[in-house]
Amino acid sequence: MTDMSKAYADALFSLALETNTVYDTLMALKEMRNGIYATQGAMDLLASPSIPKDERCAVLEKAFGDVEPAHVMSFVGVLVQHGHIRELDDCLQAYTELHDEYCRLSTAYVTSAIELTAKEKAELTEKLSRKFQRTIHLECAVDPSLLGGLVVRVDSKVIDGSLKHRLHEIKEVMNR
Repeated sequence: MTDMSKAYADALFSLALETNTVYDTLMALKEMRNGIYATQGAMDLLASPSIPKDERCAVLEKAFGDVEPAHVMSFVGVLVQHGHIRELDDCLQAYTELHDEYCRLSTAYVTSAIELTAKEKAELTEKLSRKFQRTIHLECAVDPSLLGGLVVRVDSKVIDGSLKHRLHEIKEVMNR
């Protein structure tokens, strides 16, 4: 992610805060991003320096003119006008990070040796929410090489409670 995309996202987030549309802005930005990438050649057209800026913006307006909040359409238009439309994914990622921090949301990436049940997922979500004092969304994966237990990554923290990790720790103690 570039500093430029972060600066654009910061500006959009400030506007969303002022207009009390933080979540709506995120959803509209995702909608526009997905619409652009779903249409074959749309990104190339919007980024093409051989097509006049006002024509590219007119195409964007025709496709997304009804997007609410309207400042999202203006934002993407600015990216087109300044030749930075290819930064859209990075802008969306940076905005999503700002949104999640503002709303105290985190994703917990959980790897387990076997598939977790719905009850285990709910209990883990509740425990992690209490521990981190945030709303937690789980992303689960299975890795049989863990042998048992879990590895959980939330933001920059890792909790490795896997049997594989514990056996490795025992091995290191025994080798001392």
